[in-house]
Amino acid sequence: MTLRVLVVEDDREIRALVQSALALEGFEVQTAVTLGEAGALLQHSPPELIVLDLGLPDGEGLQLVQQVRRQSSLPIVVISARHQEAQKIALLDAGADDYLSKPFSVAELLARMRVALRHRGTALAAAVTTHTLDDLQVDLATRTVTREGQAVHLTPTEYELLARLVRSAGRVVTHRQLLAEVWGLEYTAHTHYLRLYMGQLRAKIERDPAEPRHLLTETGVGYRLADE
Repeated sequence: MTLRVLVVEDDREIRALVQSALALEGFEVQTAVTLGEAGALLQHSPPELIVLDLGLPDGEGLQLVQQVRRQSSLPIVVISARHQEAQKIALLDAGADDYLSKPFSVAELLARMRVALRHRGTALAAAVTTHTLDDLQVDLATRTVTREGQAVHLTPTEYELLARLVRSAGRVVTHRQLLAEVWGLEYTAHTHYLRLYMGQLRAKIERDPAEPRHLLTETGVGYRLADE
């Protein structure tokens, strides 16, 4: 079953990042920039979960939480740059399921979403944390990478890049997604970072870096970790 998620966020960069990350996880994603747009989507195409920013052009996210709670128990995960405890308490008391402070990782957002859905009786598979293909083994839970049974020593950035690909093994991850999630939203135009680190990764985990078996290039789009 494909679950529909409504992302209500007026920041274009964050909205695009969350939308692409959730789509990669198999969700059907709708987006809204304003409370008005969100209300229309809720009426005509109800989602199974809402990811909600607070400060919107036409009002406060709290209004949407209150509106939804008058009608349903739809899970709501709030994301916000605001850190005041009183505000978090007010939102949770109003019916929000969770509150995630910006900046946040996609992995944490997905975990909070799984918890909110599980509380409604909808179980989702946990994120992929292991990968094995031929002589390469990656275990994100223990942060270990081995090739032919020998430990592969990666820099923190190399590891985060590989881990992101592991979580979407078999699927293409775009240049923009990798740059935003590994380096940050301000680096989405720095594709030379990806070329440099992908070359370093291939040198460490591929038998023949010039003919990669694991880290595959999707020309003009991004990279894919082979899963078969």
